[in-house]
Amino acid sequence: MSCFGCFRRWMVLIVLASGLLIRLYDLTDLPLEFHPTRQLFSAIKARGLYYAAWPEAPAEQHRFAIQQAKLRPTIEPEILERLAALTWQVTGEQLWVPRLYSTLCWLIGGLFLYLLSRDLFGRAPPASASSGSAGPEAPLFTLAFYLLLPYGVLASRSFQPDSLMLMLTIGFWWAVHRWAQAAFADSAGVDRRASRRYALLAALLGGLAIFVKLPAAFFVIGGGLGAALGWTSLRSLIRHPQLWMMAILGALPGAAWVIYGLSRGFLGQQFGGRFLPALFLSPSMYLGWAQMLHNVLGLVAVPLALAGLLTIQRLSARALLLGLWGSYLAFAVFFNYHVSTHDYYNLPLIPIAALSLTPLGEAILDRLADCASRSRLNRLLVASLLTLSLLAGLWTIRSTLKSTDYRPQADFWRQVGDLVRGRRVVALTQDYGLPLIYWGWAYATNWPDSTDQAHSAVRGQGKTFDELFERLASNKELFLVTDLADLARQPKLQERLAGYAVFAQGPGFVIYDLTRPLPASP
Repeated sequence: MSCFGCFRRWMVLIVLASGLLIRLYDLTDLPLEFHPTRQLFSAIKARGLYYAAWPEAPAEQHRFAIQQAKLRPTIEPEILERLAALTWQVTGEQLWVPRLYSTLCWLIGGLFLYLLSRDLFGRAPPASASSGSAGPEAPLFTLAFYLLLPYGVLASRSFQPDSLMLMLTIGFWWAVHRWAQAAFADSAGVDRRASRRYALLAALLGGLAIFVKLPAAFFVIGGGLGAALGWTSLRSLIRHPQLWMMAILGALPGAAWVIYGLSRGFLGQQFGGRFLPALFLSPSMYLGWAQMLHNVLGLVAVPLALAGLLTIQRLSARALLLGLWGSYLAFAVFFNYHVSTHDYYNLPLIPIAALSLTPLGEAILDRLADCASRSRLNRLLVASLLTLSLLAGLWTIRSTLKSTDYRPQADFWRQVGDLVRGRRVVALTQDYGLPLIYWGWAYATNWPDSTDQAHSAVRGQGKTFDELFERLASNKELFLVTDLADLARQPKLQERLAGYAVFAQGPGFVIYDLTRPLPASP
């Protein structure tokens, strides 16, 4: 093995190890640092599966866990939840278990991305290296950006299916690019017999990605078209039988899930509220979208990624990335409300931006390598600069993870749950009352916060305050408020609740007794 190849492998291992270790830091904290609503949704689902397989559990907890899991709507196949429930039979109910699975999926996705970047941007190394190997600069930059982006670290530890979906989607991009090269390239040395193997692998990975999360279809279709059109014309593509084999096999898992979901009646409701045409006329959507992009990548990275796209000379790389950017744009148009309000809906942009930024990153690394080749002192300075940059990035992410300890939240919700358990409750709480369900073992009807009420108004489903209060609170005993900040944003609710006696109160919560209205002021 050449020294060049050893260096490349060591650098890949260092980046992977750094990405893994920073994600393991404080992994046992409560999963509240990143979209807790979505994570607790999956946690409640997983706990229901866990208790269903544990008949010896305390009867009340057994009943409540299974009941609450069934009450949660089914959005995607419960793959990660079932894997967590199965593992909990060995480890006990530990939320770090599914977060670790998500982390591993993200890392495997990074390996697929590294292989894809090596195919798209890799160059022949120095003459002393083995012929045909790719240089390290481009794929290493892609991998480092993907693994060490601060937002990506937080997102990849989340108990939700996005890491798994992204792993399969990136794997599909790599496999379909390899297929297109094997099926259509005219250069010497191409193994055309490999095209069938890569076609089957691409169909498997793409189909599973769509099965895990249906919106992955945008990035599978866009990536597949981009990869293929980088090697052949549209006419030749549609006449190739392996294309239709991939399309049919890849569509089967997602189509089966849609048919199953529609026949059981749980999936139809999930298609509503995604595309809101009125938002295109609202400046708030574009401002929100810009804020989400800033949260995920940083606003500077977006124009830089587009600039990097313009510098790509190799047709296969440019076509694939144009297909990916086009798929993201189509996805953003269809999910216009969610991409402007939920930053994790923009997660597929991380590997797309990593690939698009690679030419710029490679140019910088080339200059540093040229500088390092001039003297031993320069090599030391360049190595020190890169090492300090890596350590500074890791320390910044570590500081973010350490900044808040969420463990006391479990005791808070247990205290509140003890006060309201067994009563008819309506609640204005954080995360739709899911923390109360998970740690408090108590259920409350959710009172919509101000953001949800604004969303309902945009969809034309808004209700007057009196209609809402009558529907949600008329037959309840208690009104629990833990989101005191949002209560202040709902003056009508605040005024109505002031007319009832306080049942209990403490740091961070107040409970009103709806059965004891206060006498009207004279």
